[in-house]
Amino acid sequence: MKAQPTVRAVRGLYAVTPDTEKIESLVVHVTAAISGGVRIIQYRNKTATPELRLAQARALKSLCRNMGATLIINDHVELALAVDADGIHVGSEDTSYDNARQALGNQKLVGISCYNQLGLALAAESRGANYVAFGSFFPSRVKPGAVHAPADLLIDARRALEVSIVAIGGITLDNAPPLISAGADAVAVISALFSAPDVTAAARSFTALFGAQR
Repeated sequence: MKAQPTVRAVRGLYAVTPDTEKIESLVVHVTAAISGGVRIIQYRNKTATPELRLAQARALKSLCRNMGATLIINDHVELALAVDADGIHVGSEDTSYDNARQALGNQKLVGISCYNQLGLALAAESRGANYVAFGSFFPSRVKPGAVHAPADLLIDARRALEVSIVAIGGITLDNAPPLISAGADAVAVISALFSAPDVTAAARSFTALFGAQR
């Protein structure tokens, strides 16, 4: 079942949640991020139990619905279905694109990690993915062993692809502008956003980069 890609379905600051056991602090931080201009949130928690993931995802779905943001679930199709999330993001070690699309249907977003391989992105687009993600562009504390993607990959990807292109991996306010200029429609950020002293201010600063670049 192939979906028609939503061209430029994702743009701006793509906030990815940090691992935490505390639901209240997670909601507070995500609220601050949305208040700063974030419109797409990926719920990702690699250390939580299934029960905690469900509770956190439900809280974030309610928050995103009330504040007009899009909620993407990392990896877990069943969780995305359980909370009626707006989409899912899958990588090479997660469920397949076809399984995710079949489970969620054509009205939901499906994003694919393509690492440093343009070929994977071309295949994902041809199958109906809504966005593709490349990285890691810089060393990442969250995934220190991630493969490196060169910035020139974004130039090639922008020429070849119509779907949204997301850059990820060690991205900060200082190193994001060249990636946006090279072709990234969005930058996925964890630490530089949620570890900032003022999450709302950090979100506003990241969001402003897109107005300045395009």
